[in-house]
Order: sequence, then structure tokens, then C-alpha cells
Amino acid sequence: MEFKDKVVIVTGGSRGIGKSIAESFKQDGAEVIITYKNSVNGEHFDSLGIKHFQCDVADIKAVQSLTEEIVKQFGKIDILVNNAGVTKDGLLMRMSEEDWDIVIDTNLKGVFNFIKSVTRPMMGKRYGKIVNITSISGIMGNPGQANYSASKAGVIGLTKSVAKELASRNINVNAVAPGFIETEMTDKLSDDVKQNYLNSIPLKRFASADEVSALVKFLSSDKSSYITGQTICIDGGLVM
Repeated sequence: MEFKDKVVIVTGGSRGIGKSIAESFKQDGAEVIITYKNSVNGEHFDSLGIKHFQCDVADIKAVQSLTEEIVKQFGKIDILVNNAGVTKDGLLMRMSEEDWDIVIDTNLKGVFNFIKSVTRPMMGKRYGKIVNITSISGIMGNPGQANYSASKAGVIGLTKSVAKELASRNINVNAVAPGFIETEMTDKLSDDVKQNYLNSIPLKRFASADEVSALVKFLSSDKSSYITGQTICIDGGLVM
């Protein structure tokens, strides 16, 4: 039970990668809290003992209120995984201001909001692990995803800056950049589209959400105590 007595927040933890991360931490003994914006299978998470709260990560007041409640209930926050994210894809020349703002507010401002809100309790305990889920799109760019790529590149820069600010307080801040992951989104792709993607991946397969979870847990463990400010790709060799 590697994470016994650790208090973990996973934003956007109701499905996909976030769900896998949350459930994996719970299996290893952590007290896990997930956030969601629109819907959640409450019965499923209740059966696992995972607490779930509706929270728009782009709303700083809502985020601060939630983190204060978590500290009040558990006395601390040990680990934060910033996973919540959205896409509003489209060519830049046709992209609306609204679609730009929604993606930046959720994917980048949301990370800022949660880091800002957990920093004080983590500093008080002189301990913390923050893992931000970015994307290879933030490293290499992707046509039709100017807003998404910009938000994820911003997360990488934010990770580096905050890692330098918090290192003296024994708080590690790192980022994980997934490539193509087996999720509900990739399940909807046609076989031809999937094959085109696979042809560009040296390992010739998509990653599983569990593989991403394993990396997040490593960066959240004491085994990674000398790693901070890094962005680690989990992409089958796509970016190298």
C-alpha cells in the first residue's frame, strides 16, 4: 500500500486517463478525491470509496473552496494530479474566440488555479507532489489544435517555473505528456485513421491508460524525490 494515508486530488477524474489514475491510487491505499465538471458515475466511485466533487477547474473561487474543504476534512493535501482538459479542435482561421478561451481556461488556467490553491497547505507540511498532464501536442504542435497545443505548451512552462519556486519546500512538480492513448476517444476512430496514427509510432501501438497511471504514480512517489521540473513523454517514441 505505497500511498497509504496520502491524500490525492485528481482533476477530471471521472473518465479516461483521470479515472484510471484515481482508481490506481485508491488501490494503493490513498484517500482519493476526484473532480468533474458535467457528469459522473457516482455509484461507481462511491463503491470504491473515491470522493467526487463537481468543480469547474477554470473557476478559481470554486477551486479554492474545494481545496479548503479537503484540507478541513483530511488535514492536508499530499498529491495533486492536474488532468482535467477539453478540446475544441478546428483550423485557426475558423476558430472562434470562445473555443480558444474555453480550452485555455480549462487546460491552462485550471492547472494554475489548482496549483495556487494547494501550494499553501503543501508548503505548510513541507511536502507535496504535483503532476500536470500535458500532451505531446504541446511539444510538437498539431494541425487543427492551435488552442489545445498552446494550452498544453503553457502547462509545460508553468510546470518548470513552479518547480523552481517550490523546490526549497520539498515539493516536486513534473509533467507527463501522453501520446495516443486507448480511451473512449480513440475507440471512436476509424480503422484507417487508427492505422495512420500507428504508422507514426515507433512502438506501433497505443498506450493504455494504466501505463500513464503507472508513470503518474512513480512521479508521485518518494522514489522520484530527485526529479522535478521535468516533462516526460509517454508516446511510444513518437517524440524523440
